[in-house]
Amino acid sequence: MPNRLIYWIPAICVAVVISTFSTHYFSGEETARVFIPILHWLFPGASLHTLSRMHTVIRKLAHVTEFGIFSTAVFHGVRGERYGWKLRWALITLAIAVSYAGLDEWHQSFVPMREARVRDAVVDFTGAVLAQVFVWSYAKFHRHSAPAGKLQDETA
Repeated sequence: MPNRLIYWIPAICVAVVISTFSTHYFSGEETARVFIPILHWLFPGASLHTLSRMHTVIRKLAHVTEFGIFSTAVFHGVRGERYGWKLRWALITLAIAVSYAGLDEWHQSFVPMREARVRDAVVDFTGAVLAQVFVWSYAKFHRHSAPAGKLQDETA
């Protein structure tokens, strides 16, 4: 079991980072204090409404990115010492990612200046799915990188 745990360390670390981002220090109001002035400097002619929209897009892209990284790390844990790609591994990964997204939103419902949003969980899930498409395509086009005899069947 300790050898299996080593494959889960990246996913655990990313989960800790996601949980940190779910604190009030990274609420929309707090990140706006940093991003709105930077965006205003970059786009001096933009209205406050436009800058706020840009800030929202940046925040949603951060959700996609963090859950994409999480999804990739969870796949690494699920796959363990095996090689290749299996649909079953990807589905387990997505189940874990969507569960963690729901847990993350539930956690935010208790945090001052934060609120739980189904929309954010959907954005998180989108990032996880995109990452699994990347993992699948990487495995498909890099089959030759697995040690001889270690490649798993890609059918499921």
